[in-house]
Amino acid sequence: MSEIKVLIEGYAREIHSGWRASSTVTLIKAGGKNIIVDPGCNRKKLILALGKEKLKTGDIDFVLLTHNHADHSLLAGIFQNAKVLTTEEIYDNDNQIAHNNKIPGTDLKIMQTPGHCSEHCSLIVTAAKGVYAIAGDVFWWTNDEDGHADIEKEDSAHPNEVNMRALIESRKKILELADYIIPGHGKMFRVDK
Repeated sequence: MSEIKVLIEGYAREIHSGWRASSTVTLIKAGGKNIIVDPGCNRKKLILALGKEKLKTGDIDFVLLTHNHADHSLLAGIFQNAKVLTTEEIYDNDNQIAHNNKIPGTDLKIMQTPGHCSEHCSLIVTAAKGVYAIAGDVFWWTNDEDGHADIEKEDSAHPNEVNMRALIESRKKILELADYIIPGHGKMFRVDK
C-alpha cells in the first residue's frame, strides 16, 4: 500500500500586481519509489520539507506535474535522478515515452482532468486511510477562502484558459473516486459521500 504525505500546503493570495502562490507539494512512497507531485516554486520550503523526511533531491525517482503552470512546475529540474511525468509522457532526460496513465513500477493511476487548462491530470493513490486524489488545480482556493468541494467554483486566476464545462466534469469524476482530495492550493479535505 502506498504512503502519502503533504510536504507543503499550497497557497495562493492575490497581490497588487498579480499573485503570490506556490502549489501543494505531495510525497508518495509506492513500489519502493519516491514520487513528488507538483514541486511548486518555493525552493527553500521544498528543500526544508524534504530534509524533514530525511530525503535529498537525488532520492526522488519520479516527479508528476499536474499541469505546466510555473507555480506547480518550476522546481521539477532540481531532482537530478527523477523522471518527469506530464499529462501524457515521461521525460527521461531527452527521451519521451507515453506513460499510459501509470507511474512505472507502482499501482498509481494518472487521471486526465482537463478544465483548469487543457492539459491537466490528477493522481489517484490508494493508501491505508482510503483513496486520495492529488487534484492539482481541479480544486484550489485562495488563502482567504474556505475550502470545500464546490464543483461550480469559478477559476479567477486563469479565466482565459478555463473550460468550466470540462472542469466541472473533472471535479465530478474526482469526487466519485476519492475519499480525500489534496487541492493545488489549500487544505486537504475529506469527501462527503
